[in-house]
Amino acid sequence: MPAPAHLDPRLLRGFLAVAEELHFTRAAARLYIAQQALSRDVRRLERELGAELFVRTTRQVTLSADGERLVPYARRALQAQDDLLAAFGQARPLLVDLNSPGLVTGRTVLHRARALAPDQELMARYESGLTGAAGEMVAGRLDVSFGRFAGLDPALRAGLDHQPVRYEPMAILLPEDHPLAESPRVPLAALAGETVYAGAGNPRTPEWTDLGRRLFEGRGIALAAPAPLAVGDEEFQRIMAKTRNPILVVVGFPAMPSTVLRPLVDPVPLSPVSLVWRKGLVHPGFEALRRAAAQLSAEEGWLRRPLDGWIPAIDSATMRAHN
Repeated sequence: MPAPAHLDPRLLRGFLAVAEELHFTRAAARLYIAQQALSRDVRRLERELGAELFVRTTRQVTLSADGERLVPYARRALQAQDDLLAAFGQARPLLVDLNSPGLVTGRTVLHRARALAPDQELMARYESGLTGAAGEMVAGRLDVSFGRFAGLDPALRAGLDHQPVRYEPMAILLPEDHPLAESPRVPLAALAGETVYAGAGNPRTPEWTDLGRRLFEGRGIALAAPAPLAVGDEEFQRIMAKTRNPILVVVGFPAMPSTVLRPLVDPVPLSPVSLVWRKGLVHPGFEALRRAAAQLSAEEGWLRRPLDGWIPAIDSATMRAHN
């Protein structure tokens, strides 16, 4: 069969979604279309190319040899289309991960970017952690995120770039009847003997757990064992109330019932926050986001480190390299 003179980009997007999910129902949910419509699109693409792209059984879907061969071509074709539309002001929405609802830094940058580029659509997403978001960015399902770039696996960092945004002071979230809850600020030394939760066991946030581990090392603070992965604020609050472990957070962490948030001092531990994106990303909304981050960093002094500030050496080097 001769090659088609034209391929609808929608067919390629549907193919890539199935290729990445290896599941028609999940791929259809991701694209916000009916599974039957996605199946029709994939069959149409197979007819137009004269190739079977997937091997389907009652138990699983896998890529055929031709499907494997098509994946890089489809990604390049769709990226070229996105770049062309962006160049002429007809860009698709820019998907911006804010980690979790209620966190301050990413949300503040996004609001400023929307004011700078009101004609662009910048849509918030919530992947809960930079490692989780990084995989989505590399796969092309997400554009940008915020978090600790130095804490990513090197294989993920290789496909990404970043712009330092903030050294965010860290804090401790305590049960309201905890002995340390009476203090307006908590010295790190006061946590000696405590077991503190820092996201251990959450596959989307190992960069945060690693930061906690580095902070606790040599200070007599134990890293709490993995807790059941809670989805949603209500479940998170229920699990944390059950364990009653203090929780390592940032000062802008949203309030939770029956808890108090206290800044950490002596030294002041800092969470290094970068704007992180997939290399090669072109989008007019993205430029507004970078400009917003730079403006806020300068206006708010977000990149000024206090004299008694603490961050790991690897983060210090990573942040300085881009300043």
